[in-house]
Amino acid sequence: MKTSKFKIIALSLIGVTSMLVSCSNDDNSSPSFAGSYVQQDQMARPAINTVFIAPGATKDAFNAAIPSTMGAAYQSVFQSRLLALNAGYTTNALGQTAAQLTGLLATDVLNVSKVAPTTFFDGTNVLTGRALADDVIDVELLLIFGGPTGASNPGLTSDHVNANDKAFSTSFPYLASAW
Repeated sequence: MKTSKFKIIALSLIGVTSMLVSCSNDDNSSPSFAGSYVQQDQMARPAINTVFIAPGATKDAFNAAIPSTMGAAYQSVFQSRLLALNAGYTTNALGQTAAQLTGLLATDVLNVSKVAPTTFFDGTNVLTGRALADDVIDVELLLIFGGPTGASNPGLTSDHVNANDKAFSTSFPYLASAW
């Protein structure tokens, strides 16, 4: 699962890089944005859309939603799904109630803090960005199933994939080379 995520990230970086490399240096030209563009998917936080939005019309509407409207429109859908997955949910390791957690997750954007370490969750900082090495799926499972201390349901709080198949590079673009 993590390998697939990194392949998607790598392909995205390659696509952006190729667009930047092929940009014209001609000041007289301007890009054409003619045509219709339709957003196809929301995936700022891995697995959130997949877990909390059912396939079909609701998923299509969520994928096309403007992020500023997502929380109000989908928080109750997320909360119903959370309680279906974990009927015993009270609060999570962050002290969030079901309404608080699902209100946060229903707006599927990747937050970035300018003043805190870039991390999905490091024990202190929460959703201040996302470092390549962050174990996003384990954090999400912990917040859904771990209960108030993070120790509830230990069989459900980790995907048990604790490392990538290859180490990250120490230079840009940091992703491991293709095997």
